[in-house]
Amino acid sequence: MAIVMKDALARMLSQQEFSREETKDILVGITKEEVPNEQITALLTGIQMRGITVDELLGFRDGILETGVPAILEAEKYIDIVGTGGDQKNTFNISTCACFVVAGAGYKVVKHGNYAATSVSGASNVIEQHGVTFTNDLQKLQRSLDETNIAYLHAPLFARAMKFVGPIRKALQFPTFFNLLGPIVNPAQPKCQLLGVANLNQMRLYNAVYQKMGIDYCIETSVDGYDEISLTGDFKITTNTYERIFKPSDISLSIADAKDLEGGKTKEEAAKLFDSVLSNTSKIDHKEVVLANAAFAIQTMDSQKNIHECMAIARESIESGKALQTLKKFIEVNS
Repeated sequence: MAIVMKDALARMLSQQEFSREETKDILVGITKEEVPNEQITALLTGIQMRGITVDELLGFRDGILETGVPAILEAEKYIDIVGTGGDQKNTFNISTCACFVVAGAGYKVVKHGNYAATSVSGASNVIEQHGVTFTNDLQKLQRSLDETNIAYLHAPLFARAMKFVGPIRKALQFPTFFNLLGPIVNPAQPKCQLLGVANLNQMRLYNAVYQKMGIDYCIETSVDGYDEISLTGDFKITTNTYERIFKPSDISLSIADAKDLEGGKTKEEAAKLFDSVLSNTSKIDHKEVVLANAAFAIQTMDSQKNIHECMAIARESIESGKALQTLKKFIEVNS
């Protein structure tokens, strides 16, 4: 593998691209500890400077899934709701909150997440704050999905490759293509995905990636740089069936105040804010931004419904108490 990597680095320096199979082989070699840290550092830096291609990204995805712990669960279909992160906005846990709204509405969700990278509280932080024990036991995950409509996959328990590149990524102090892999390496390999991205370049990249993956998807970004529908202004939606720029008023919602979307200064504050949305006691901006994201997730799974129907389903999930009941049952099953 060392000789292959030497050739790969030489090709990268001459701006050549790798095939999907080649980047998969590189990733597998990294997990077998056949690649020195210096060469991994050079690879991460070089690809970041050049820019990654769709096939290269998919090859690294293939390698992570092949060397990781599989978690294919039994259901007709399920969705993952996730943002790329890194938008530096420190919003509360909007996508994770939307997962429980969607599950409360009767749709299956398999959420793949991790601890916060740039905000106070990531998906794993807020889930853990509720006393949940993370697991990669498929029987337990299947029970959670069957009984609560939602299962949570804590990423470090599944992606073995990340432990080899994690320290290097941290030392580099700049984003690498591994930041782009998170949303597409869910080991449950969902057939539906709602993805929030922070800019249009990422939207174009993932649009091409999802087309090659052959799944139902919705990619969303807010024009002011949030990696989700923030309702602070216009937002763009790209799916496998349509592309459109929306105003909040187009889905009968108000413009949100950016300050109201902040996630608090501690993990405890973030968890309280999270609970207030699901118990229907939050500020209106908090509730509406979760409703918007949940509605587009529902439409991704149920494309025959228009977005106003999906909004009504999401609203009923919160206002009927179903979303909160789903959270309580999820905690009971997973503690």
